[in-house]
Amino acid sequence: MRHTYECPLRWADLDLLGHVNNVVYVDYLQEARVDMLRTHRPTRPAGELVDGLVVVRHEVQYLLPLTFRFRPVTIECWVTEIRAASFTMAYEIFDADPEHPRGRRVYVRANTVLTPYVFSEERPRRLSRDERTLLADFLEPTEPVARPEPTPMRTSETGHYPVAVRFSDVDAYGHVNNVKYFEFLQEARISLMSRLWGDAWAAAGRAQVVVAQMDVDYRVPILFRPEPYDAWTWISHVGRTSTVVESEIRDGSVVLARARVVLVFFDPSTQRPTVPEPAVRGPLVAFAATES
Repeated sequence: MRHTYECPLRWADLDLLGHVNNVVYVDYLQEARVDMLRTHRPTRPAGELVDGLVVVRHEVQYLLPLTFRFRPVTIECWVTEIRAASFTMAYEIFDADPEHPRGRRVYVRANTVLTPYVFSEERPRRLSRDERTLLADFLEPTEPVARPEPTPMRTSETGHYPVAVRFSDVDAYGHVNNVKYFEFLQEARISLMSRLWGDAWAAAGRAQVVVAQMDVDYRVPILFRPEPYDAWTWISHVGRTSTVVESEIRDGSVVLARARVVLVFFDPSTQRPTVPEPAVRGPLVAFAATES
């Protein structure tokens, strides 16, 4: 069984290309996930899942751009794995399309690993029998997809970005909400690109960059405080039409989150990947070489 959620779009969800921003999709996933658990919880006596969950990992694959309209977009979500102290949910964000072979136009596919959490004691816990029964109603087992190994963390002044937490970033449990990590990482990534491209930033605009894949591991909760945290960003690969950017958010030597992002150079006029100009690609290659 799959849960279906009709998610409304907001004008503020759009980026400079007029597409729904990559960060906002993670907010959509959260909306669908909470709706699924809240909708079906009354049929079970346990009911701790909505109130005591933390995200361990997000894997988000961006397939097609979604533009603004007044009708909602459809999200299906289901469970692909249930373990002793965690479970994995899968999602598709799509519009029905009778002309498509699958009958739908898919914008995003994603997976989220979650664990029940005792917030009063700041520790994870095991799933109860009733919670496992609830989740089993949505179970469609799939084989996990192998992901590339992360590269060693690299620090540089160019790749450093101070992450300042706003009070509004914090959820009801006192932790920075999982969606906000994507926002922090986006800011750090843009900071790096603006430093690398400098005066070529305008040239970079002629070859827009879109996110194709983003994987985030959540290690330690980020809390609200006046002092900023440190985000370190580096380039681990530069291809013909894409580049891989990796990041860590740290508190001193403690890793709070780790991310790997695949960026694709995109031509808005053709809606296809494109080879960037030398003024855009060159600094990326040079930075990756000095950091390796």
